[in-house]
Amino acid sequence: MYGAEVWQIPTREINEILSIEMDVLRSARKSRMERIKNEHTKEIMGVKGKPDIIDSIERKRLQWYGHVKRMPEERIPKLIMEWIPRERRKRGRSRKMWMEGVQAAMTTRNLETHQWRNREEWRLVSGRRRKLLKKPDRQKN
Repeated sequence: MYGAEVWQIPTREINEILSIEMDVLRSARKSRMERIKNEHTKEIMGVKGKPDIIDSIERKRLQWYGHVKRMPEERIPKLIMEWIPRERRKRGRSRKMWMEGVQAAMTTRNLETHQWRNREEWRLVSGRRRKLLKKPDRQKN
């Protein structure tokens, strides 16, 4: 995924990406008509417990964030990342800024803002998987 570290993906598109990923897994082995649960499909394909595509994108984003934060102050990528525009955003632009996505990824992985200073520690903790909220099981009547 070339350039994934600078993508800002809206929530509705995250859901679409995850559903497309599941469709690709399902199309390789099973028909949708068989009504097999996603977890079982992931087991069959051997990807259960492995990070999904959104985890990979967030990990790349956090790696880039740590890399840029460790740069000297005069470097252009660092200046651009810390720049705050004065004007309002134009129509059609995403509502969420890239930095908000980084902050969200950091909170889901329980990262603190100062951890980027230690490169080895940041490499270990930024690769952590995000914590997903478990949906309550539906009770059958």
